[in-house]
Amino acid sequence: MRKLIIDTDTAADDSFALLVGLLHPQADLKAITIVAGNVDFTQQVQNALITIDQAGRSGEVPVFKGATDPLTRPWLEASAHGDGKGNVDWPQPRQLPESIHAAEAIVKMANENPGDLDILAIGPLTNIALALALDRDLPKKIGELWIMGGCDNSIGNVTAAAEYNFYVDPEAAQMVMATGFDVTIVTWTLTLASATWTSEQLGAIRDLETPLAHFFSVLDTPNKEYNESVGVPGSTHPDSLTAMLMVEPSLILRSSRRRVEIETQSNLTRGYSLMDPREVRRVNGKEFNATVIDEIDALGFYTRFVELLSSPIR
Repeated sequence: MRKLIIDTDTAADDSFALLVGLLHPQADLKAITIVAGNVDFTQQVQNALITIDQAGRSGEVPVFKGATDPLTRPWLEASAHGDGKGNVDWPQPRQLPESIHAAEAIVKMANENPGDLDILAIGPLTNIALALALDRDLPKKIGELWIMGGCDNSIGNVTAAAEYNFYVDPEAAQMVMATGFDVTIVTWTLTLASATWTSEQLGAIRDLETPLAHFFSVLDTPNKEYNESVGVPGSTHPDSLTAMLMVEPSLILRSSRRRVEIETQSNLTRGYSLMDPREVRRVNGKEFNATVIDEIDALGFYTRFVELLSSPIR
């Protein structure tokens, strides 16, 4: 079982990743930390609390508010998510967020669980960078850092060069990649290939008629509608994919060691993730610093997630 912190900019698929952390038998979710990203920050906090409540875990997992802006740049809202909760009103959650800052909470928990705590980062990496600024030894105290971010040298979802999480705060992403964490990356490239669910698959989830399936279907609707407006046939699930692979590694069919660098200087290629797969050293002689997931059991991922949505709420 993995002890987890999930660092999130809570919109729909982030909430689905939280469901993995909250409900999967191999996940021991210790905290949720909120970072500036997809939608309005206050709404992101509320969305995380709603998800905890809908999963029947109210009061059991603390939520910590973190960075409300990227390190050096203005915040950029994502356009695919509506308000991140399906544009509907859910019952007011009973739980309230904690008073301590997310970066401080990450450092505190890492010191309390040295080597026995993993982080799942599914938003911009601002909170992780701030935690690093508080404790430069943090990479030695965290077991694994799993990141949803970047593209495998392919077209992004914000620009032709960049995926949203790395685009929003490229300085934070590059800082994290340069400081020695045991990093695994799940990319937007993999999401489009293996974690985009069709109307038929989404219909099968609706037909479950469980409370969790209803929650999923409502939150997922704006994502699907936006995707179809830009030519993506279905809804995309990068964050929940990353969460599921973390707790079910048997779903990973192929991965590779890479040198990953994030572009911070160019306006044209801001947030571009250079993922170098070659085993020969480049001129700069830098070693590999990440494992990148190349291929997964796509049907297995969908099936495992449907199983979670089929389960009764405690």
